Amino acid sequence: MNTTVTRRPGYPLGLAQAQGRSARLRELIDRDEITMAPGCFDCLTARLVADAGFPAAYITGSGVSMSALGAPDIGVISFAEVAERARRIADVVDIPIICDVDTGYGGPLNVVRTVRELERAGVSAMQIEDQAWPKKCGHELGRKLVDITEMEGRIKAAVDARDDDDVMIIARTDARTGHGLAEALDRAMAYREAGADLIFVESPESQEEMQKINQRLSCPTLANMVEGGRTPFLDAETLAALGYRLAIYPNSLTRLFGFQGAKLLESLAKHGSTEPLRDQMLDHHGLWSLFDYPEWTSLEARFT
Repeated sequence: MNTTVTRRPGYPLGLAQAQGRSARLRELIDRDEITMAPGCFDCLTARLVADAGFPAAYITGSGVSMSALGAPDIGVISFAEVAERARRIADVVDIPIICDVDTGYGGPLNVVRTVRELERAGVSAMQIEDQAWPKKCGHELGRKLVDITEMEGRIKAAVDARDDDDVMIIARTDARTGHGLAEALDRAMAYREAGADLIFVESPESQEEMQKINQRLSCPTLANMVEGGRTPFLDAETLAALGYRLAIYPNSLTRLFGFQGAKLLESLAKHGSTEPLRDQMLDHHGLWSLFDYPEWTSLEARFT
């Protein structure tokens, strides 16, 4: 497959010129439309999201944990590991980046550090949740929550720490699964009052619940689309009709890569060649063109 990826302007040598992208994200969320933000976990997946024309990308903590540590989303990833990935991702795309920062990685001072460093790295929104550490994936059982006051402190610390008011703080509550929708909505309203820009009620279990969330909350809301998760998997048009402003797809690429990678290796073991799946791959130059190879070689020629 002789695939050529057409580069868009704004990617000089992999260092994105991305001034103003936090303001762009806020403008997207303020529209009466839904913004789709596919998940990414490294520079390759981030470039794929940007080149596909999506207006924002979501750094999935789960994807970073699996790709960096070989561990599921069970709270073993550290702030430093997430921050390093965020810096590199923000450097190679010019679209707004939303980053999963779990619980903020500690007390209020840790939250302050998290927000300040990720804002400097180029992140436009940070999602903080009300789980106790170690946290778990929002579609797994056994999640434990901190009390509302502690989570309000996390949000206030995050809001106070940002230098740019356009950087968005997303408050996530995991209360639905263990405590019911009413508790989740009460928490969501308290988190909005504490200063969160956008509310994420994790893992509602029916379309009716998703509608109730948006009827109760008079602020932008986030829908988390997880293939095989606890929440109905709905298309973007339906999510918009329910009232959501942002939809994330944290591990869609991760799941596809896992599935297709297994198929490729099975085929290689069987046929002794990757030829049967060549038409499903980027070729050598197609892959390199994702990362500005002509620009890199042009720069090198200037100094040799």
